[in-house]
Amino acid sequence: MMVVAGIAYAMVGVPNVAQAAEAQNNVYKWADGSTMVATGGETNRQIIGYAQIPKEMRYAVMSAENKTFETDKGVDPMGIGRALFNMAKGGETQGGSTITQQYVKNARLSDQSQTVTRKFKELFISIKVGATVDKKEIMAGYLNTAYYGRGAYGIQAASRAYFNKDASKLNASQCAFLAAVLKGATYYDPAGATSIDPAATPDANLRRATERWSWILDEMVKDGHLTASQRAGYKKFPETESPRSNAQLSGQVGYLVDLAKAYIVNNSEKTNITAEDLQRGGYTIQTTFDKKMVNQLENAVKKVRKENIDPKARPDKDKYVQFGGASVDPEDGAIKAIYGGEDATKHFTNNADQTGAQVGSTFKPFVLAAAMQWGKRDPELGPEQAQDERTKVSPKSLYSGENKLKIEDYDENVWKDKEGKEWLQKNDGGESYNPPSYQIDLREAMRVSANSAYVQLGMDVGLDKVREAALDAGVLKTSLASANYPSFSLGTSDPSAIRMAGAYSTFAASGKQNDPYSVKEITDKDGTVFRHADVAKTRQAFTAQVADNVTDVLRTVVDKGTGTAAKLDDRQVAGKTGTTDGNKSAWFVGYTPQLSTAVSMYRMDDNESSKKREFLEMYGTGGQKKIHGASFPAEIWHDYMENALKGKEVEDFPTPEPIGVVVNDVPTPTATPSAPETADEESPTPSNTPSESAPTPTPTPSNTCDPFDFECNNTGGNDNGGTDTGGTDGGVSPEPTETDDGNSRGNGNGGLFGGGTG
Repeated sequence: MMVVAGIAYAMVGVPNVAQAAEAQNNVYKWADGSTMVATGGETNRQIIGYAQIPKEMRYAVMSAENKTFETDKGVDPMGIGRALFNMAKGGETQGGSTITQQYVKNARLSDQSQTVTRKFKELFISIKVGATVDKKEIMAGYLNTAYYGRGAYGIQAASRAYFNKDASKLNASQCAFLAAVLKGATYYDPAGATSIDPAATPDANLRRATERWSWILDEMVKDGHLTASQRAGYKKFPETESPRSNAQLSGQVGYLVDLAKAYIVNNSEKTNITAEDLQRGGYTIQTTFDKKMVNQLENAVKKVRKENIDPKARPDKDKYVQFGGASVDPEDGAIKAIYGGEDATKHFTNNADQTGAQVGSTFKPFVLAAAMQWGKRDPELGPEQAQDERTKVSPKSLYSGENKLKIEDYDENVWKDKEGKEWLQKNDGGESYNPPSYQIDLREAMRVSANSAYVQLGMDVGLDKVREAALDAGVLKTSLASANYPSFSLGTSDPSAIRMAGAYSTFAASGKQNDPYSVKEITDKDGTVFRHADVAKTRQAFTAQVADNVTDVLRTVVDKGTGTAAKLDDRQVAGKTGTTDGNKSAWFVGYTPQLSTAVSMYRMDDNESSKKREFLEMYGTGGQKKIHGASFPAEIWHDYMENALKGKEVEDFPTPEPIGVVVNDVPTPTATPSAPETADEESPTPSNTPSESAPTPTPTPSNTCDPFDFECNNTGGNDNGGTDTGGTDGGVSPEPTETDDGNSRGNGNGGLFGGGTG
């Protein structure tokens, strides 16, 4: 064993700090091949000498991580013993505990595998480095190769990222903070990193960082590196710069780069590029983003904001107004444009991807699609037989448009709350349609956005099938609210703008579904390493008959319904407005055969320093009594789409084939009145949006809520169902959702480690 160890020791080499810092830029390109930005590598790393590193930084790291650094041999015998024992018994491999071992690990970027062989090799390198390399060189090498978060590798880049100064000018307090960040930037950067882990909120990170910063300063005093009087001068946690101060990533570019990064990293099994690979750089990334369309969408938002939103004149109404938007190509799912917010270096949440804003009645097309794809259940059949033997529904089918309608399960039992009160579904503004029979067909109900008709239709079809239709269209399940309550059909869920644009594009493509994506191709110095076309999958989510009939109904909404503000001069448009409970979000989602676009609007103080991060009411915002999807969102959609489609061939939607059976067909005594074109609807929501629930809603035989099911109990009742009172906060939790798949709120498209397919 001694001979083997001797040979191993002789064979390993000492790492070179310069080689450890060979990270390159990644070049991101627009869809047309022109360069968008070069970022992510050596521009954010600069090697500095030992003399330029403040002694306080060296002492802070030693006090925090390796008190015996100046006298030890580079390895921790006890730590090695534990590691060897653990590896011998088949347990997890363990990393080095000394600064020397950590430096060796950082320097060996080409091999970060968690294998016993690598660990043994690293051990021998650490022993050799400790015996042959000067301590000053080891310390400088460690601090120059370590990752400090915010894309900063090395102490100089970190000093600029957090304090906008050279490392040589750092004080002891700032050095203690950077030493704290070395424990893991995800959890110690005060700006937060919820796109990586929902637990890494700004508040939680600031608390952790403050505790460790204070502890390190105290340890420096104990170790004789700082006097008590000097320590007493550092009572306040150091102020840090906002992240992403890089001018290259300002405007929409930062959001676009994050979206592309998310696609690459979260599809690493397809791209074969890990987060570490991407950080080392050297890739040319061809995105799907159309520069002209990105600018057009941003300009459309800016126009509405400039003309209508005035925080100085209406600070209690117009402050914290946010817009989000996304455009998807129905042919293949390519994301052509997004609007993520005012500026990626100032507003850090990507509004196109991780808002958490409920979508309201833009969810109704999924109810209609489910009714035509699977059909309604027969109340005369038993539960099992009713699931199998269904009647596919026609858009001409008749439902009640009565305000405060009693909502029944398919077996005609009325839904009740825990007190036995009947669920009464309201329409926006208390409108009842077509008295005295109140019958209204599903096309007309979509046109005027009658809640009562679509809530009852959802119950007849089954909310499990409504949920399935949304998933089939491309909505992610992590963004869906509970499907156990009638209000599910009215959009209590919170998909992202990217996902809503993608889901509606499934209807535009006659039922063909493509997941939204942002990266076409990736190359490195050796050639092409990934093509999206090689892994793309198109599936027939709905029959063309179903999808084309949904489109035909949604054309009525734009032609002569709540969505007339979205009419384009010479093109057919299909779309839907949406407004939610408490007027806390408003949407317009619409499409032509060539392009599907979603626009959202809401109010939220989601600045990184904000503690509340809750959705706020929009009554009076922009000088309007109430914000509808038909107002600013539809205006933005219209202005953007007119410009984005200018010069492109005019295409018509396919003529839909007749579908389904006209259910509930009885004579209607009077004509259906038209609702005001500016009217919209609100969706009732439970008091707390629940986590993912069972797909099939199964109430008790009397359809009475479980007495301990507070979500159900807070939704129905004589005066609680419907648009005006369904939940204290519109069913939205205090914090916005992040992206699924590692992104904290489940939309799966953006945020640096946010999404699965965006």
